[in-house]
Amino acid sequence: MVEATMQFQTLASAAPPGRIALLGNPNCGKTALFNLLTGSRQKVANYAGVTVERKEGELRTPSGRSVFVLDLPGAYSLNALSADEAVTRDVVTGKSREQLPDLIVAVTDATNLRLNLRLVLEAKKLGLPMVVALNMTDMARRQGIEVDVDVLSRELGMPVIRTVGVQRHGAQELLAALDSPVLPAAPLPWEAPGFDDVLATQREVRRILSLAVNEPRGSLAASDRFDRVVLHPLWGMVVLAVTLFLMFQAVFSWANVPMDAIKAGTEAAGNLVKGVMPEGLLQSLLVDGVIAGAGGVIVFLPQILILFLFILALEDSGYLPRAAFLLDRVMGTVGLSGRSFIPLLSSFACAIPGVMATRTIGNWRDRLTTIMIAPLMTCSARLPVYALLIAAFIPQREIGGVFNLQGLVLFGLYVFGIVSAMAVAWVMKRFRTQQGHSPLMMELPAYRWPNPRNLLLGLWERAWIFLRRVGTIILTLTILLWFLATFPSPPEGATGPAIEYSLAGMLGRGLQYIFAPIGFNWQISIALVPGMAAREVAVGALGTVYALSASGEEVAGALEPLIAGSWSLATALSLLVWFVFAPQCISTLATVKRETNSWKYVWIMAAYLFGLAYVACFVTYRVTLALTGG
Repeated sequence: MVEATMQFQTLASAAPPGRIALLGNPNCGKTALFNLLTGSRQKVANYAGVTVERKEGELRTPSGRSVFVLDLPGAYSLNALSADEAVTRDVVTGKSREQLPDLIVAVTDATNLRLNLRLVLEAKKLGLPMVVALNMTDMARRQGIEVDVDVLSRELGMPVIRTVGVQRHGAQELLAALDSPVLPAAPLPWEAPGFDDVLATQREVRRILSLAVNEPRGSLAASDRFDRVVLHPLWGMVVLAVTLFLMFQAVFSWANVPMDAIKAGTEAAGNLVKGVMPEGLLQSLLVDGVIAGAGGVIVFLPQILILFLFILALEDSGYLPRAAFLLDRVMGTVGLSGRSFIPLLSSFACAIPGVMATRTIGNWRDRLTTIMIAPLMTCSARLPVYALLIAAFIPQREIGGVFNLQGLVLFGLYVFGIVSAMAVAWVMKRFRTQQGHSPLMMELPAYRWPNPRNLLLGLWERAWIFLRRVGTIILTLTILLWFLATFPSPPEGATGPAIEYSLAGMLGRGLQYIFAPIGFNWQISIALVPGMAAREVAVGALGTVYALSASGEEVAGALEPLIAGSWSLATALSLLVWFVFAPQCISTLATVKRETNSWKYVWIMAAYLFGLAYVACFVTYRVTLALTGG
């Protein structure tokens, strides 16, 4: 076993590293090791000029030294094929704005060194001080894989230290090693490897493995047995369907209690402000603008976190890459790859994390197509509108003695969104100059139990990103919409609702000329304005328009009989279809701008969604009028 100190030549200029970077393949346990080293002393941002997430933190060595830790995006090679890999390459080769690390910690999966060592050997040619963290050694031991650390260190020409990223004291040797001095970095110029270089690296990997690793035959027998079912063309799809069904059931059932608590907290905060402040514009701004706006954002956080809990657990267990692999052939028929599955899955909670998740797609055309169709997945913000209209116009009737008609309509709306997304992807495929399907090449890691600590840290990270990136945008827009709906005040003697005389009311009457052909009146047109900030706001906006004083669930309850008596079935169905395709909320469009770094795609998305929505609503409205006799 190698000593937990680095055997670098000691020179006067050598010093313990103050800045390290974790480099490794996806699924090698790098993020788990980063979480173990830094704990809560970490933050997430974006790399300068790109949309790739930047994770950094701080660790304490046994001597009390503070060391900066940069968790580089996972990469299989420095010859980048995705945005994530490009960032990793640029950081370690000195081509980015990042300061070069004093030490590279190459994190490897002890159960899969054949794949991991290629990146280690590529990085070794950069001339930077390096140490190998042989991670997941506990799993390797259980699988009967024996790694001679001394031989591996000798053949690689660098220290090799055992780590277990999911155990509390699994990085003690690495922490102790960080107190040892290392030589200053002397970077060498990097050139993309050619075909002969890649073959030479593979031969070197095989040579080292033959000397340092003893892997018993059948070490992956357990994973192979699971994969016979999980990757089966029929039974694999059944397992996936059941998994997704349970996940969406949890998203819409487990979230009820925390969502109700958030709604009650928002209402209590509003009542508290009303109790201590006199009526007036300031009270209205705080209650109807700030508190209601913040509550409207935070109320959907439980659903987002529950969905991400499942996604993180499935990813940590090793199942998610298999689901993507299973769906690759199906999605290939419409010009996508299996990698699009995860972003589209995320979009059922909210299109924003779905669009952000496309960063893992290396092919730019596939990534752009996935971004463009992600908003067609039925996000949770549509549910309040769907629930209102279905309850008002669809009778609660059993079909076949088993299925509920209202539930079938809701399910149909979900299917409608999915089918529409696949159709749009197929059309985009027709416009490609190169229509060939990009083959999916990805690692299928061994199955393992998700680590609770990593799940909690991942959820906290996602919650903070959501609140910071989305909450501020929606809150700002909500306050702006409050202003539009409040000013100018109604003239003396006005009998209609105040909003009718406001800027929003004027805008609604102007929009009525555009939306009348698809069955929308001026009240609906007004509700579409705040719906651009957040779709669920449309229910409250309709309540305001119809001069209802109730709020929250009471608004929906009072609206149901009102709109059922004043709207036609054709108008209701047209509005349902509108929300399937409607141009996305401003927050999603802002996210698309960040991810594509171009306003062009924002305008293309808004235009094609508006066009689809208008045409589909026109057809729905006119056909329904013809079938119902007006």
